[in-house]
Amino acid sequence: MRVVILGSAAGGGLPQWNCRCPICAMARTEPSRVRPRTQSSIAVSPDGERWLLVNASPDIRQQLFDNPVLHPREGLRHSPIHAVVLTNGDVDHVAGLLTLREGQPYTLYATRGILASVNDNRVFDVMAADVVRREAIRLDEPFEPVPGLAVTLFAVPGKVPLWLEDDSMQIGAETETTVGAMIEAGGRRLAYIPGCASVTDGLRERISGVDALLFDGTVLFDDDMIRAGVGTKTGWRMGHVPMRGDGGSIAALRDVAIGRRVFVHVNNTNPVLVEGSSERAEVEAAGWTVAHDGLSLAL
Repeated sequence: MRVVILGSAAGGGLPQWNCRCPICAMARTEPSRVRPRTQSSIAVSPDGERWLLVNASPDIRQQLFDNPVLHPREGLRHSPIHAVVLTNGDVDHVAGLLTLREGQPYTLYATRGILASVNDNRVFDVMAADVVRREAIRLDEPFEPVPGLAVTLFAVPGKVPLWLEDDSMQIGAETETTVGAMIEAGGRRLAYIPGCASVTDGLRERISGVDALLFDGTVLFDDDMIRAGVGTKTGWRMGHVPMRGDGGSIAALRDVAIGRRVFVHVNNTNPVLVEGSSERAEVEAAGWTVAHDGLSLAL
């Protein structure tokens, strides 16, 4: 199984278009210290020929351009992308579908709840129904979006997308609106969980023994955005577990048998983005890699 991290940043990317926080400033002026990053997405293939996208970020056109394995290869219209799977309905995970509208057949897979957030918005009708097939997937039931690649979607603690929030919203509930993806090929297993509000015992049990975990690294501490002075929301309010602190993912997953550990979906205010920082060193010392765009895994 081949895995390419197309985008490793959280919503808005790095640098965010209107942000002058120290990390965004460094991404513009000192890219050797802070690598610019696009918004969260990965590509997975069992053979290097047929590819699955997991999430379609607003930056998808640039991500496909930057990765030649995803370029057209034959005729006037072609793509090695056979399918797209969504893990939630957040803008940074679905807006790229609007770019994938140029008459190219593929299948869009998601739970009924996530798919409804796409189906109910008429702007997504640019994906012609006779070209892009939409298939609702049940939780915990394996399916094969690409021959040789088995995927199982499972609920993780989360919340509905920001644009669907109302007074009934619950944070941390395990529903089909925020899911992880267990991806298997050739006897190898990859768990992709770009959004997760907390690490539960059930989640620990589910991912035990995976060959690689790509996990929500949005914030280092719950109050990252408040410390940076650019926002008032905590990680919990956004539906994201912190890396460190009580209940943080590093401590919660420390004794779980996992092969490669990689943080993805990293917010622009997270100090682990700074190369050579003490925060980065601490995360790496705990056995984690901070993802960057183009990072590839061969499992």
